[in-house]
Amino acid sequence: MGDHYHNADIVRTALTRDIVKDMGISVKMTDDYTSLNAETLEGYQMLIIHRDGRIFPEGNGPIGGGGEMVPSTFINNFGKGISEVPVVSDPPLEPTSGEMKAWIQPHQGKAVREFVQNGGSILFFHNVTDLASTNDDIRDVLGGAYAGHPPIRTFKVRVKKSDHPIMEGITDFVVTDEQHYMEYDKDPEHILMESVNEDGLRYTYKGKDQGTTVPAAWAYEYGKGRVCYLAPGHLLTAHWNPTYRKLKQNAVRWLLRQS
Repeated sequence: MGDHYHNADIVRTALTRDIVKDMGISVKMTDDYTSLNAETLEGYQMLIIHRDGRIFPEGNGPIGGGGEMVPSTFINNFGKGISEVPVVSDPPLEPTSGEMKAWIQPHQGKAVREFVQNGGSILFFHNVTDLASTNDDIRDVLGGAYAGHPPIRTFKVRVKKSDHPIMEGITDFVVTDEQHYMEYDKDPEHILMESVNEDGLRYTYKGKDQGTTVPAAWAYEYGKGRVCYLAPGHLLTAHWNPTYRKLKQNAVRWLLRQS
């Protein structure tokens, strides 16, 4: 959990309340993405991933030879106005690229796929579609890949399939969050909910109109295991929407094969 754009403390706070305290389930949490492998997955029933696929090994913005911060879309993560503040250092900072890289390695994607195929369950949240963009195994397990998102805005998460155990007691709900878009690869029958901008606001990603409506929750069997994806989750307020909390808990029970 946790990445450059998604604070690990927010994820930890949400999952601790919803799964650990409310459901009495033991969860080991880490932001060390290098620890994900076949060996560390042994003995666990379920894997939860709530992070994207990006890392910035040299920091979040390129620095010039004179120590000046070069304008970058990756700057301004720590407060308003920081991208406009001159960066002064004496002696000068060493030049850095601010290059963005993918963290997941082939053996890690393979480990996740085999974990689920062999009977494990996996709960994917929110921004993990970006992780699927750089790893074919993750994409096959998840069932889709990132297609961008507009700025944070209000949208409805609407019931599409009500007869799945995860959907017991679930009705439409509204959140203010990042409305994530993705290329969905699996059978439409697996889609449980969809997010829709009721104001008619659309979104275009790489020149392609993504429309106003996109899958927001899906679940299916994968090999001997089970998979569920839930799209809301950028803001803690979205995580704490009462209906979304119930949806998450229903998903955990289904994934762990609990009544």
